[in-house]
Amino acid sequence: MTEILLIRHGETAWNAIKRLQGHLDIPLNAEGERQAAALGRSLASARLDAVFSSDLQRARQTAAAIAGHHGLPVRSDAGLRERCYGAFEGMLYAEISKRYPQSFAAWKARDIDARFPPGVHVAETMREFAARTIDAIKRIAGDGRHQRIAMVAHGGVLECAYRAAQNMDFAQERSFDIFNASVNRFSWNGSELKLLQWGDVSHLAKLDVSTLDEVAR
Repeated sequence: MTEILLIRHGETAWNAIKRLQGHLDIPLNAEGERQAAALGRSLASARLDAVFSSDLQRARQTAAAIAGHHGLPVRSDAGLRERCYGAFEGMLYAEISKRYPQSFAAWKARDIDARFPPGVHVAETMREFAARTIDAIKRIAGDGRHQRIAMVAHGGVLECAYRAAQNMDFAQERSFDIFNASVNRFSWNGSELKLLQWGDVSHLAKLDVSTLDEVAR
């Protein structure tokens, strides 16, 4: 049995204004750095065997704030990256709806096989993204060498994990919050991903920064 602390990265400047990030490599802003520091302090006394992270810097910066308390390296894994949104990346939500109305409608309709127009990167469908991220989580957790690990990733990755553990398909509207710097606990027994605790942001209470972000992942 492996316990997974699946954590969303701290806030970025683009999160704050709801600009879609995807695979674009945006760093934490000052607020995100404070969130990451508070997160690291809250987990300083927890037993962690390893710290893994998406290879994007907003996740790696957050992971470093945790790993530093444990003398552990941050192990980057591209499988934990956010979904690639193609041409949507770098745009505000309102801009996407005006420039790409049909693709935007498919996104809002939760079309699992919709592929958005290409931009700097070629977009992933939700089906491709979910398969990639869940495979990465299972691969890392199934290593067999660790009993408790931290994985720092992105809002979309957290959504995929929640849905997989709850057997909830993507046609169902999201009914759960995804917070920056939140700790979300799962277990992996070799065949089943189980949700233990969702959306813990108690470590951010004194910062008053636990705001819901639905778009700029």
